[in-house]
Amino acid sequence: MTGKLIIFSAPSGSGKSTIINYLLTQNLNLAFSISATSRPPRGTEQHGVEYFFLTPEEFRSRIENNEFLEYEEVYKDRYYGTLKEQVEKQLEAGQNVVFDVDVVGGCNIKKFYGERALSVFIQPPSVEELRCRLEGRGTDTPEVIESRIAKAEYELSFAPQFDCIIMNDNLETAKAETLKVIKEFLEK
Repeated sequence: MTGKLIIFSAPSGSGKSTIINYLLTQNLNLAFSISATSRPPRGTEQHGVEYFFLTPEEFRSRIENNEFLEYEEVYKDRYYGTLKEQVEKQLEAGQNVVFDVDVVGGCNIKKFYGERALSVFIQPPSVEELRCRLEGRGTDTPEVIESRIAKAEYELSFAPQFDCIIMNDNLETAKAETLKVIKEFLEK
């Protein structure tokens, strides 16, 4: 039986990673999509495990060959993307593939797979709450927080394009709602 696709997008600080990590513990046969990047491996990262490590030239060649579901050049020659071939291998192996992508990438993957994919947008209760969460992390400078807030306002405008919006104003409630939606989708 081939797997299905579950796409998550959200502004930074919305709780998306926490919710995804919770879902991975719920016996749903979920597996992360393994992305490609043109950055070098860090620490103990291995090719084909955390990422597929490509040179910028290899990445551009694969873009020209239309091998990506979605990709982004984050900085000059620093690409990230999702290879169609890898996703197909995971689906054929029966895995339900989870994507943690930006809003544009999420919309592109949904457009490509249609009903085989469920797109979920994790929404913070407000931009001000998002600011409080980002400041509470204590990991970013005020300038970084401001740029994340500006990006969040842009990303929030994409929410209506997703199949499902989960409001994360209470983490336990958001986890339960997300689990229910994912189970219903996988049982179809």
